[in-house]
Amino acid sequence: MRQKLVSFDELATQYWNVRYANGDTESERRWLFEAEPTVVKILSALGLPAVELEVLGESEWQDLTINLDPVRRGVGILTDMDEWATYLAPDSPSLEADGLHPWVWDAARTFWESEHYRAAVHAAATSVNAHLQNKLGRRDLSDAKLVQEAFSDKAPEAGKPRLRVAGDQADPGVQTRQRGALQLGQGAYFAFRNPAAHETGDLAEQEAMEQLATFSALARLIDRCQVVT
Repeated sequence: MRQKLVSFDELATQYWNVRYANGDTESERRWLFEAEPTVVKILSALGLPAVELEVLGESEWQDLTINLDPVRRGVGILTDMDEWATYLAPDSPSLEADGLHPWVWDAARTFWESEHYRAAVHAAATSVNAHLQNKLGRRDLSDAKLVQEAFSDKAPEAGKPRLRVAGDQADPGVQTRQRGALQLGQGAYFAFRNPAAHETGDLAEQEAMEQLATFSALARLIDRCQVVT
């Protein structure tokens, strides 16, 4: 779009140069009128008011008039709009990847740096699963099934230790967090790990970061829980 506006500006300059030299401006006039609809469409898309969209006109003596002010304003917008998005956006919090739980980021980092975002999520999920297995001393289950066994509200059994969030287990708030940990873990594996392992095509960077953050939250819960045997 910027190049179209710049070309129109240059064409207008060429028209005036030929006209001042008393040359034939028929070709330049035709090129200007051919280019005008696209120029007007671009200026409209950039949000310039309708009153500024008339770039070609006629004087009272039926001479061609050219209004380049909106064209040059449009060039300015298109030149700087990327910087506007960067520097004039509202302040908002940012998530530092290396602030994620080490189980997640240490596993995902290499894939992330090479822009393999789906693989980064899969590696993080696998790492959290491995640490959960180590914490419980279990190798017979993995992923969502292991989470279900770990956070089950059932009493521990032989070979089936449980995880318990910190606090009085009779407290309703603690019980709620326990159920929430179970649902968060299962949801993370069903919704994110399984697609990361079996689907093709990469994830968008933002989407992948959100999924890593979910596994980071799960990792912190697991890391802080007590093992009950």
